[in-house]
Amino acid sequence: MKRVSGLSPEVRQYLVVTGNYWVFTLTDGALRMLVVLHFHTLGYTPLQIASLFLFYEIFGVLTNLIGGYLGARLGLNRTMNVGLALQVVALLVLTAPVSWLSVPLVMAAQALSGIAKDLNKMSAKSSIKLLVPADQQGALYRWVALLTGSKNALKGVGFFLGALLLSTAGFRSAMLGMAGALALVWVFSVITLKKDLGKASAKPKFRELLSKSRAINLLSAARMFLFGARDIWFVVALPVYLSTAFDWDFWRVGGFMALWIIGYGIVQTFAPALTRSPSGRVPDGGAALLWAMLLAGLPAAIALALGTDLSEPLVLVGGLLVFGVLFAINSSLHSYLIVSYATDDGVSLDVGFYYMSNAMGRLIGTLLSGWLYQAYGLEVCLWASSAFVVVAALISVALPRHSPGEPVR
Repeated sequence: MKRVSGLSPEVRQYLVVTGNYWVFTLTDGALRMLVVLHFHTLGYTPLQIASLFLFYEIFGVLTNLIGGYLGARLGLNRTMNVGLALQVVALLVLTAPVSWLSVPLVMAAQALSGIAKDLNKMSAKSSIKLLVPADQQGALYRWVALLTGSKNALKGVGFFLGALLLSTAGFRSAMLGMAGALALVWVFSVITLKKDLGKASAKPKFRELLSKSRAINLLSAARMFLFGARDIWFVVALPVYLSTAFDWDFWRVGGFMALWIIGYGIVQTFAPALTRSPSGRVPDGGAALLWAMLLAGLPAAIALALGTDLSEPLVLVGGLLVFGVLFAINSSLHSYLIVSYATDDGVSLDVGFYYMSNAMGRLIGTLLSGWLYQAYGLEVCLWASSAFVVVAALISVALPRHSPGEPVR
């Protein structure tokens, strides 16, 4: 406790924000795996399972847009605490008896969860911009990479936790346990987070929701296609394929996807070292283009390999490992660039607009994952994934580059 009390107020606030984000992410990952596997066992088709997440993604789009505005007006502490409270409510809704868990009710619970998740994420990412000095871009990149990487690693742990809870405690008990734990975190957050964190000096107008920055608009468009490329085959198609084609049980599906996400998160934390230029410059739009090009052909290569005599588990697992490394670096680069491009005053407006595009990409990817897999199979999902990354790379061509005379920070 003495060591914690000796830290600067900014670092203590960062620790509270990060702790909130970690616990929320754990429950969010577990909830996703619980819903996919539970409703698959109830006989839902892949497209029906994808539809359960429809409102999750739609309301994520709206929340990022409006949440950035609310964060700038009310403070990031309030938007983060509202997100935690809404996730508790969403988990409690899903404790209803099985006979009540109709598709509309589950979609409504997922809508609350989508609002909660994006309020929490927008608040956490925006807070970092305010807690790191503007002239320390290298430190900003490392802090963003650490927050993003640790979040995804914990999301992977959440996948494993979801499969574990479904196998041991059951769906309803899992929801009750997670709701109770998150409620305690919410109480702690209400008490400890500063009330003025992230407030804009001048109250933003509602018409300022859309970004006026060309760089942020381009990066947001690239982010939409990048995350659509992942979710086209990862969200619904992959877990259902592993369960049906390989006859994997909950433990194996949840454990495998959890380990993948954990590894993905670990790579993200090392992205600053992996993408550092020889001169020491922080990455720019050129780095985003390079890493998108390296990723673009990989899903298509996996699809081609699945059509050969090679072992399907080997091809899929090996391809996923390489995809995870490349995608993690792409994602970490984007996460740094948006925080770097955003303005200090009302940072949540820019970050919220950017993550609105991120949510739109997940929405498109989730719907395509269920539809393309049900209609055409996993290989077509993979081809669509490659096409989306190619579009992200083409957009990245226009992202800002460092000028030749720009000093190294």
